Amino acid sequence: MKTLILYSSQDGQTQAIASSIASSLAVEMRCEMHDLRDAQDIRLENFDAVLIGASVRYGHFSRILHKFVRRNAEKLNAMPSALFTVNLTARKPEKRSPQTNAYTRKFLLASPWTPKLCAVFAGALRYPHYRWIDKVMIRFIMKLTGGETDTTKEIEYTDWEQVAHFAQDFARLAASR
Repeated sequence: MKTLILYSSQDGQTQAIASSIASSLAVEMRCEMHDLRDAQDIRLENFDAVLIGASVRYGHFSRILHKFVRRNAEKLNAMPSALFTVNLTARKPEKRSPQTNAYTRKFLLASPWTPKLCAVFAGALRYPHYRWIDKVMIRFIMKLTGGETDTTKEIEYTDWEQVAHFAQDFARLAASR
Protein backbone atom coordinates (compact mmCIF):
# COMPACT_ATOMS: atom_id res chain seq x y z
CA MET A 1 0.00 0.00 0.00
CA LYS A 2 1.35 3.41 -0.99
CA THR A 3 0.07 6.53 0.80
CA LEU A 4 0.59 10.17 -0.11
CA ILE A 5 0.72 12.70 2.73
CA LEU A 6 0.53 16.35 1.71
CA TYR A 7 0.71 19.31 4.04
CA SER A 8 0.39 23.07 3.97
CA SER A 9 2.18 24.55 6.97
CA GLN A 10 2.84 28.16 7.98
CA ASP A 11 5.11 27.74 10.98
CA GLY A 12 5.92 24.02 10.94
CA GLN A 13 3.33 22.50 13.29
CA THR A 14 1.22 21.01 10.49
CA GLN A 15 4.37 19.52 8.98
CA ALA A 16 5.32 18.08 12.40
CA ILE A 17 1.87 16.50 12.73
CA ALA A 18 2.08 15.09 9.17
CA SER A 19 5.54 13.64 9.99
CA SER A 20 4.20 12.03 13.16
CA ILE A 21 1.35 10.43 11.21
CA ALA A 22 3.76 9.26 8.50
CA SER A 23 5.95 7.62 11.15
CA SER A 24 2.92 5.86 12.64
CA LEU A 25 1.80 4.61 9.24
CA ALA A 26 5.27 3.50 8.08
CA VAL A 27 4.84 0.20 9.92
CA GLU A 28 1.85 -0.74 7.76
CA MET A 29 2.40 1.12 4.48
CA ARG A 30 4.82 3.10 2.37
CA CYS A 31 4.35 6.82 2.85
CA GLU A 32 5.49 9.63 0.63
CA MET A 33 5.27 13.11 2.16
CA HIS A 34 5.35 16.44 0.32
CA ASP A 35 4.67 20.11 0.93
CA LEU A 36 1.58 21.07 -1.08
CA ARG A 37 3.65 23.83 -2.72
CA ASP A 38 5.74 21.09 -4.35
CA ALA A 39 2.86 18.75 -5.22
CA GLN A 40 1.67 20.23 -8.51
CA ASP A 41 3.07 17.37 -10.63
CA ILE A 42 2.15 14.51 -8.32
CA ARG A 43 -0.14 11.96 -9.92
CA LEU A 44 -2.72 10.80 -7.36
CA GLU A 45 -3.44 7.63 -9.34
CA ASN A 46 0.00 6.37 -8.27
CA PHE A 47 -1.23 6.15 -4.66
CA ASP A 48 -3.72 3.99 -2.79
CA ALA A 49 -4.71 6.68 -0.28
CA VAL A 50 -4.16 10.40 0.29
CA LEU A 51 -3.99 12.43 3.50
CA ILE A 52 -3.87 16.22 3.41
CA GLY A 53 -2.98 18.40 6.39
CA ALA A 54 -3.59 22.14 6.28
CA SER A 55 -3.07 25.00 8.69
CA VAL A 56 -5.23 28.06 9.18
CA ARG A 57 -3.69 31.53 9.37
CA TYR A 58 -5.89 34.56 10.04
CA GLY A 59 -9.00 32.49 9.45
CA HIS A 60 -8.02 31.06 6.06
CA PHE A 61 -6.42 28.00 4.53
CA SER A 62 -3.74 28.58 1.90
CA ARG A 63 -4.73 29.24 -1.71
CA ILE A 64 -2.53 26.32 -2.69
CA LEU A 65 -4.82 23.95 -0.75
CA HIS A 66 -7.94 25.32 -2.45
CA LYS A 67 -6.31 25.09 -5.89
CA PHE A 68 -5.07 21.53 -5.32
CA VAL A 69 -8.46 20.35 -4.08
CA ARG A 70 -10.35 21.94 -6.98
CA ARG A 71 -7.96 20.41 -9.49
CA ASN A 72 -8.01 16.93 -7.90
CA ALA A 73 -11.46 16.65 -6.29
CA GLU A 74 -12.69 13.86 -8.58
CA LYS A 75 -9.65 11.67 -7.85
CA LEU A 76 -9.69 12.48 -4.13
CA ASN A 77 -13.38 11.59 -3.89
CA ALA A 78 -12.79 8.26 -5.66
CA MET A 79 -10.14 7.00 -3.25
CA PRO A 80 -9.58 6.71 0.50
CA SER A 81 -8.73 10.30 1.40
CA ALA A 82 -8.63 12.27 4.60
CA LEU A 83 -8.06 15.79 5.85
CA PHE A 84 -6.67 17.16 9.07
CA THR A 85 -6.65 20.85 9.87
CA VAL A 86 -4.55 22.73 12.37
CA ASN A 87 -5.44 26.01 14.07
CA LEU A 88 -5.13 27.79 17.39
CA THR A 89 -8.89 27.99 17.88
CA ALA A 90 -8.76 24.21 18.43
CA ARG A 91 -6.77 24.83 21.63
CA LYS A 92 -10.25 24.80 23.15
CA PRO A 93 -11.48 21.16 23.23
CA GLU A 94 -14.98 22.15 22.10
CA LYS A 95 -13.48 23.53 18.84
CA ARG A 96 -11.64 20.31 17.87
CA SER A 97 -14.12 18.63 15.58
CA PRO A 98 -15.01 19.33 11.93
CA GLN A 99 -18.53 20.20 13.07
CA THR A 100 -17.50 22.66 15.78
CA ASN A 101 -14.45 24.23 14.15
CA ALA A 102 -15.71 27.12 12.03
CA TYR A 103 -12.72 27.16 9.65
CA THR A 104 -12.91 23.44 8.87
CA ARG A 105 -16.69 23.42 8.61
CA LYS A 106 -16.64 26.36 6.18
CA PHE A 107 -13.93 24.73 4.07
CA LEU A 108 -15.78 21.41 3.87
CA LEU A 109 -19.08 23.07 2.94
CA ALA A 110 -17.47 24.98 0.06
CA SER A 111 -15.16 22.20 -1.13
CA PRO A 112 -15.82 19.87 -4.07
CA TRP A 113 -13.88 17.24 -2.08
CA THR A 114 -15.58 15.19 0.60
CA PRO A 115 -12.85 13.54 2.66
CA LYS A 116 -13.81 10.16 4.08
CA LEU A 117 -12.16 11.10 7.38
CA CYS A 118 -11.49 14.50 8.93
CA ALA A 119 -9.90 15.78 12.14
CA VAL A 120 -9.05 19.12 13.70
CA PHE A 121 -5.90 19.54 15.78
CA ALA A 122 -4.74 22.40 17.93
CA GLY A 123 -1.58 24.06 16.68
CA ALA A 124 1.31 25.69 18.46
CA LEU A 125 1.85 29.28 19.52
CA ARG A 126 5.44 30.31 18.82
CA TYR A 127 5.62 34.04 19.47
CA PRO A 128 9.45 34.33 19.44
CA HIS A 129 9.55 32.90 15.89
CA TYR A 130 6.93 35.17 14.32
CA ARG A 131 7.65 38.24 12.25
CA TRP A 132 6.78 41.46 14.07
CA ILE A 133 3.43 41.98 12.29
CA ASP A 134 2.36 38.36 12.85
CA LYS A 135 3.31 38.62 16.52
CA VAL A 136 1.14 41.74 16.90
CA MET A 137 -1.80 40.29 14.96
CA ILE A 138 -1.75 36.91 16.68
CA ARG A 139 -1.40 38.54 20.11
CA PHE A 140 -4.44 40.71 19.31
CA ILE A 141 -6.46 37.67 18.21
CA MET A 142 -5.40 35.74 21.30
CA LYS A 143 -6.41 38.67 23.51
CA LEU A 144 -9.86 38.72 21.89
CA THR A 145 -10.29 34.97 22.34
CA GLY A 146 -8.89 34.63 25.85
CA GLY A 147 -5.57 33.08 24.84
CA GLU A 148 -1.94 33.58 25.78
CA THR A 149 -0.64 37.10 25.08
CA ASP A 150 2.88 36.91 26.55
CA THR A 151 5.02 37.26 23.41
CA THR A 152 8.03 35.59 25.04
CA LYS A 153 6.21 32.27 25.28
CA GLU A 154 5.96 29.21 23.10
CA ILE A 155 3.05 26.85 23.77
CA GLU A 156 2.29 23.63 21.96
CA TYR A 157 -1.43 22.89 22.16
CA THR A 158 -1.38 19.81 19.91
CA ASP A 159 -2.93 16.74 21.53
CA TRP A 160 -0.52 14.06 20.27
CA GLU A 161 -2.77 11.27 21.53
CA GLN A 162 -5.56 12.64 19.30
CA VAL A 163 -3.06 12.65 16.40
CA ALA A 164 -2.12 9.00 17.09
CA HIS A 165 -5.80 7.94 17.13
CA PHE A 166 -6.39 9.75 13.85
CA ALA A 167 -3.38 7.97 12.30
CA GLN A 168 -4.91 4.61 13.33
CA ASP A 169 -8.28 5.61 11.87
CA PHE A 170 -6.59 6.66 8.63
CA ALA A 171 -4.68 3.34 8.45
CA ARG A 172 -8.00 1.48 8.73
CA LEU A 173 -9.54 3.71 6.06
CA ALA A 174 -6.62 3.18 3.69
CA ALA A 175 -6.69 -0.60 4.24
CA SER A 176 -10.41 -0.70 3.38
CA ARG A 177 -9.70 0.10 -0.27
